[in-house]
Amino acid sequence: MSERARRPTVKEVALRAGVSPMTVSRTLSGGLNVKPDVQQRVMEAVAELGYHRNENARSLRPGHSSGLIGVAITNIANPYYSTFALGVEEEAALTGRRILLGNTSEDAARESDLVGDFLGRRVDGLIVVPAGTASAHLAHSQSQGVPVVLASRRIEGLAADSVVLADDDGAYRGTTALVDRGHTRIGYLGNALSIFTGERRYAGFVRALEERGVALDPHLVAANQQTVDQAREATRALLRVDNPPTAIFCANNRNAIGALKEISAQLNAGSGAVRDFPEIMSFDDFELAELSPVPISVIDHDPRELGRTATRLLLDRLDGGKLDAPVREIELPVSLRGVR
Repeated sequence: MSERARRPTVKEVALRAGVSPMTVSRTLSGGLNVKPDVQQRVMEAVAELGYHRNENARSLRPGHSSGLIGVAITNIANPYYSTFALGVEEEAALTGRRILLGNTSEDAARESDLVGDFLGRRVDGLIVVPAGTASAHLAHSQSQGVPVVLASRRIEGLAADSVVLADDDGAYRGTTALVDRGHTRIGYLGNALSIFTGERRYAGFVRALEERGVALDPHLVAANQQTVDQAREATRALLRVDNPPTAIFCANNRNAIGALKEISAQLNAGSGAVRDFPEIMSFDDFELAELSPVPISVIDHDPRELGRTATRLLLDRLDGGKLDAPVREIELPVSLRGVR
């Protein structure tokens, strides 16, 4: 085999850099316990020789890190989760790791299959936005020495690190702002109340109404909308009730977009003036929110930081010697801002 066709080896990189093969491996796996100047020599040798790791062989080696993190999200079509995944990828890349991304479509069985596939690919750890309350597959992962971090939602009974948002507080503040602006007929659009975020955001919504002395009309509450089209249909129904809402609290951006699509369609059809349609409060920002035909406010936060924080928790377990440390639960703050 010619010198050009032959692939350089770890030993050759080590010889060129004047270090041991183990130091080369540690450098390429994130540089843990390797001095910066030594890492620089290794990376220069890698570039000079054109060395590339054989990731397939590496991941199959008993007791060896694959350099992969499995990430399970619930809706890959939602830009919110693509931004979240970007945060995970950016933080993982700092240690030389890569992510495997999978979509569960809010299906617990699909999530279980996906996690099984990740484990089959020898991932170092898992970051999961839970699709439900089932946890056996995640507990199995932990029993195999693969740590799990839950993002956006927690699962009762599963001892796993988690990072979530201040869902209750954000919904409370958003709803209170609507009441303070004079609204007493406030609709609610959200996903299933059995979902962790759905339950917490609805609780904050109800608490705000109760504290302000505003009656909760069950006819103005619509849950279980997972898609924009479902949210649009639910909005259409809300606008048809006797004494319709003057404001709608949307528990996520999919529901807010669905509400705005229906309101825009009715405005374009000449079904009323802007003042005849409800103001919108959206938990989660979304692109082009400023083009809303009706007043809209956003309960805002950074999904990229959510992804970064989840990844840092996982890396602490993997690289920081904290595999047996107590479970950590982090709650990130949110902010309220007017869009238009």
